[in-house]
Amino acid sequence: MNNQTTFHSADFDKTPPTFQVELPDRLVHRAVETEAVRDAYSAERKHPVQFVDLPSNAISLTIGGLVPGGRSNRHRHTYETILYVLEGHGYSVIEDRKIEWGPGDALYIPVWAWHHHVNADADKPARYLACENAPMLQNLGRLAIREEAK
Repeated sequence: MNNQTTFHSADFDKTPPTFQVELPDRLVHRAVETEAVRDAYSAERKHPVQFVDLPSNAISLTIGGLVPGGRSNRHRHTYETILYVLEGHGYSVIEDRKIEWGPGDALYIPVWAWHHHVNADADKPARYLACENAPMLQNLGRLAIREEAK
């Protein structure tokens, strides 16, 4: 399907019966964690974040971290998030619910729910993968919104 074509509700009958694969040049981002964290993005959120740079138009993947005893800002966003904990122990507060987590746990952050993450270990960092559908919402027309608590 041509990305420059705009369809409307009356165009449903124009849905094609086949699809052409568009294989991008880049299918792998090697050694993600050896690259620098995004300093400005990480500083604003008060924890290090590394971006996985692949040509997905629907989902994003980042590697987040919390320094020993650290916590993220309280925030909310219009995209869904699934966190998978790689290492460390802590908890997240989602709206008014405290969810404890450790390595191998996965958490769901609902759309527009206030939340923050805390590393409960004073001696070891925590790390997690964050998978979000923000690119899909961005591509639909600036629907990905993030708000930091004041």
